[in-house]
Order: sequence, then structure tokens, then C-alpha cells
Amino acid sequence: MITTGQKVPSITIKQATPEGGADVDPSVLFAGKKVVMFSLPGAFTPTCSAKHLPGYLAKLPELKAQGVDIVACLSVNDAWVMKAWAEQHDALGKIVMLADGSGHFSKALGIEADLDKAQMGLRCRRGVLTFADGALTSIAMEAPGKFDVSSAEACLLDLKK
Repeated sequence: MITTGQKVPSITIKQATPEGGADVDPSVLFAGKKVVMFSLPGAFTPTCSAKHLPGYLAKLPELKAQGVDIVACLSVNDAWVMKAWAEQHDALGKIVMLADGSGHFSKALGIEADLDKAQMGLRCRRGVLTFADGALTSIAMEAPGKFDVSSAEACLLDLKK
């Protein structure tokens, strides 16, 4: 798993846009910026849809007030799914929706989850990672089935330390 001080891996994934998906390299996107990236098992899943994405959307002004340049959401979904989910929550253009369709970025970060037994395949673990100029400054990953340390509220508390 990525540790503090390490740079974000350079891997091309997709960013959900109004047109669908655009190639993006998070190492380039995060360069020179303070970034909060929350990761989750899947768009349209219960906790992700009811708490995770809406929480970050609601706390976006407070996160920006803490000097955060980009709030990003990472999931092992395709860009079309991430776009539809962002549109459903009015998050498109507010939160950067990162679609790691093949899970290569999640694997490079070491935050992948094998949810094959639940018929969900390779996914991303639920958590929150903070980067400054492309280097990891903090990481909090949830225990399976939990939603405690990666909420927008927990992230804000961490940023204020």
C-alpha cells in the first residue's frame, strides 16, 4: 500500500466528463495541488450513494476553505457509470470523478479489494487519501463493511490537525 511521502503513480485512467470519459494521469492532475481523493467500492452502491459521495459534496466548501484544490472520487467503474452517478448527485464538475475501470490505478496504490465472493470482482477499498504536490500526506482505509475514517467529516478533522 502507498505510504506517506510516496508520489502518486503515473497511470492513465479516465475522468468522467460531460462528454463521457477523458484520459487523465493522476500524477499530472495532482501535481502542484492539494488533493483529497476518496475511494470506494462502486458507484450506485448503498453506502457510497447514501453517505460517501453526498458527504463530500456537502462538505466541498469547507474542504476548499482548508486549501484543498481538488476533491476526487476514485472507483473501479467505467467513465460512463461515474458520469451517470455524478449527474444523479449533481457532482459533475464539482468533484473530479476518476474511473479506474480495470483497477490498475487502485492496484498501483495498493488499495484494491477482491470482492469476487460478493459477485463484484476487483474493486477499490473504501478510504481517503490526501496528496500535496503529488505526494501522499495521509491515508485512512476502512475496515471491510465500515464507514468511519473516510467520511468527509473525518477528512476535515484530519485536515485541521
